[in-house]
Amino acid sequence: MKLAARTIFASALVIFALLAPAGSRVQAAGNLTIAAASSLRYVLPDIVRGFERQYPQARIEVIYGSSGKMRTQIVNGAPFDLFLSADMAYPQSLVDQGMTTGQVQVFALGRLAIWSLRRNVEGLDVGDLLAPSFKRIAIANPVHAPYGLAARQALQSRGVWGPLYARFVFGENIGQTAHFVLSGAVDAGLIAFSLILSPGMTGKGSHTLIPAELHKPIRHGLVIIRHKTQKPVARAFAGHLLSSAVHAILQRYGFEKPELSHADQP
Repeated sequence: MKLAARTIFASALVIFALLAPAGSRVQAAGNLTIAAASSLRYVLPDIVRGFERQYPQARIEVIYGSSGKMRTQIVNGAPFDLFLSADMAYPQSLVDQGMTTGQVQVFALGRLAIWSLRRNVEGLDVGDLLAPSFKRIAIANPVHAPYGLAARQALQSRGVWGPLYARFVFGENIGQTAHFVLSGAVDAGLIAFSLILSPGMTGKGSHTLIPAELHKPIRHGLVIIRHKTQKPVARAFAGHLLSSAVHAILQRYGFEKPELSHADQP
């Protein structure tokens, strides 16, 4: 009888383990380190808090920076589990090198805006930045910052990149670029719309959205970094980021939901 009881009990444990919700397995995995684009600095904490309410034992650490530099750090062995980039080319390069689990998934489209605390820029076109009153203009470095690349494309589309070049103040990432505007160090900046809508910046100065057709779509993509032991928490967070609830949060911060046509572009 005792042997039979032990056998039944052991079988029950196996069945319970198989039927246990994914959340309990995620909770057991625990820690997750995310490399994220600076444009996500203010929206991502809300998203993380929602995830941690669902999985209370999960511990999330987010490191922010320009997408290009984050990609370089990952290639050089930085211990990130998930990469949230503002440019699909960077995570795609990791996929091509076999450094990821699965393909890149688009979770948001960013918008670019002109923002100023020193001038009224409402309704301005990027070509209007040629006015003498805009002596110093902040943009993110287009070499490794996706919003800086989009800014360059928008200015080139209006034929003013060359004429304005001597006035540019380059930020290492879009967060530093926004700080230049906020501090009053520049007359205007081309920055992520999400930062203008962030706590502490909403209602300050004036801004105008730059037409999306002036630059390539600013597609934010996620990819899970491959490790010897994969973390279920990484897959769970990726699924959370693609949920309709998170899309609603992203839209509050000025991001747009990607259409299929955007997701299919290289």
